[in-house]
Amino acid sequence: MTAAPETLRAPFVVEFPFTRSLGPVQSAFLTGLRERVLLGVRTETGRVLVPPVEYDPETAAELRDLVELAPTGTVTTWAWNPEPRRGQPLTTPFAWVLVRPDGADTALLHALDAPGPESVRTGMRVRIRWAAERQGAITDIACFEPYGNADAGEEGGAAAGTGARPHDGVFDQPVTGIVTPARLDYTYTPGRAQTAWLHDLAERRTVGERCPSCAKVYVPPRGACPTCGVATTERVEVGPRGTVTTFCIVNIKAKNLDIEVPYVYAHIALDGAGLALHGRIGGIPYDQVRMGLRVEPVWTEGGRYPDHYRPSGEPDADYGTYKELL
Repeated sequence: MTAAPETLRAPFVVEFPFTRSLGPVQSAFLTGLRERVLLGVRTETGRVLVPPVEYDPETAAELRDLVELAPTGTVTTWAWNPEPRRGQPLTTPFAWVLVRPDGADTALLHALDAPGPESVRTGMRVRIRWAAERQGAITDIACFEPYGNADAGEEGGAAAGTGARPHDGVFDQPVTGIVTPARLDYTYTPGRAQTAWLHDLAERRTVGERCPSCAKVYVPPRGACPTCGVATTERVEVGPRGTVTTFCIVNIKAKNLDIEVPYVYAHIALDGAGLALHGRIGGIPYDQVRMGLRVEPVWTEGGRYPDHYRPSGEPDADYGTYKELL
């Protein structure tokens, strides 16, 4: 009996920079940070919100009454972070804190540079440490740092809603858009079924698993049938040819992807498979791709999976042969 291959493990990174435009309130807030000015917004009831929002969360009324707040404030709650991750504000252990700036009624989430958790407490007074280089982002606040020796309860601090000075929100060269990086680093373990599938792909074979109940062949295999809930162990080689069931034309070029647009990404039902998998279609003009097109895989030198699928030269498949695989 052949021993099962060792289960694979590999580091993965999912990264998706998010680009958004800014309205007048958020633009003023971020441009203000660039100029070392902290802005909030006053509601119709007199409450001061920071970070400022464009609509009152209670009444949905439009908000435009910007106010300038002090760079000092009070910690309302906190949590210690002993192991900072990539991209966090500080590289040494720090506290995540909610800070209510003097003159505000709400709190701002940021990092507090402190020597240890024993030095952090609710009510402690803090101030902004501005970044040396600022560009109009929340990172223009490098972090907060302890300020003074007394807690807010002992020295009073600035009362909420007071000490907030009106501000017109006008700055030279305002920030009109931001790019927020979103990144997730993790280790992926595919499990028994997909480990075997990946090993087979390295040999240019596509092998799925058949459900003993409904007889559907899953590619990639999942180790269990998601419909019947039973384990799948019977291995079935499918393809390599298949049929385009549905597809889309991609007109936006992805970052770091060396594929010219437009191109076609399709669902492909491999011969013998019980559902379609994803694949790029090449070797044919994008506007000639169609449902029912018969395709075959194209492998690159050393590739562990097909680079794309191209027309096989066979007649198109009849709709009735793949209508259940759309």
